[in-house]
Amino acid sequence: MFIRAYLRASTKEQDAKRAKSELIAFANDHGHKIAAFYIENESGAILVRPKLMQLIEDAHKGDVILVEQIDRLARLNQADWYTLKRMLSEKKLSIVSKELPTSYMALQSESSTEFMSSILQAINSMMLDMLAAIARKDYEDRRNRQQQGIARARAEGKYSGRRKDTQKRKMIASLLKSGHSYSDIQKMTKCSRHLIADVAKERPKLITAH
Repeated sequence: MFIRAYLRASTKEQDAKRAKSELIAFANDHGHKIAAFYIENESGAILVRPKLMQLIEDAHKGDVILVEQIDRLARLNQADWYTLKRMLSEKKLSIVSKELPTSYMALQSESSTEFMSSILQAINSMMLDMLAAIARKDYEDRRNRQQQGIARARAEGKYSGRRKDTQKRKMIASLLKSGHSYSDIQKMTKCSRHLIADVAKERPKLITAH
């Protein structure tokens, strides 16, 4: 059995490796070792994440994806969640989560009857859908509270928005002036094309300030 562990945190300030030792211990407790780790700092609300897509591409039929909690795998809307489930199903990949005991059957030997195995798979699929829906609702609730907080701060004149990264913007402006393409700048500065386009509009001012 080949177990691939997936660990995720939403921002670079968070430690995506936090649960690594716990997952290793969990696998050991069930008589297995983790063969590969996929670790990234990306939002769980996004379907196409580099390490997650790499995991699915690397995986072979019947491999196990081990996660600490379902929300580490996804905080997706319903359409994207079903897309992810289809991608996993096409390779017959099983999801095992520490928080979901019904998923542990994927770590067991083929000792149960075909009937019992089908029943457990159906229950596990239902539980996965439920936990994925809860993870999405939690994500949306937190975003709503954040937006409400911003709206309240704006009404009170206390909200100034996210501070611009002046140094990065100056660097982008200089790279634009020297003729680098948007793709080159993205690779060098790890920024979005939207930011490059925004800097391009005010490039003369930035270069003068530099």
